[in-house]
Amino acid sequence: MSATITALQRKLETDSAAYQTLQKDYAKAVEARQRLDSQLQENKLVQDEFKLLKDDANIYKLIGPVLTKQDKAEAVTNVDKRIDFIQAEIDRVEKQLKDLQEKTEKKRMELVQTQTALQQQSAKK
Repeated sequence: MSATITALQRKLETDSAAYQTLQKDYAKAVEARQRLDSQLQENKLVQDEFKLLKDDANIYKLIGPVLTKQDKAEAVTNVDKRIDFIQAEIDRVEKQLKDLQEKTEKKRMELVQTQTALQQQSAKK
């Protein structure tokens, strides 16, 4: 076997492993995005419920095993801040997904080129 074919096979193995790693990272990012989406929807529901309450309504927050009374203004502020934080995380994960998608596509193209070069070298033999 020629040195060129051996080098191409090693490059193919390395690129393939890198491609699989990128795909796993992408899947994890998609999972994180879905979790964040779920959290955002939950917090928006809470926000909507707060709008229906009167200003003097009793609001309780679960802290460990204990329900603690909380001021409505404080509860509303906390939920608003949580929504802002979750939205910022969604934006970060979206950027990460876009980046991973670009890297995955680039690595896929490298794999195709290496496979083509390997087939051409093998056909010469």
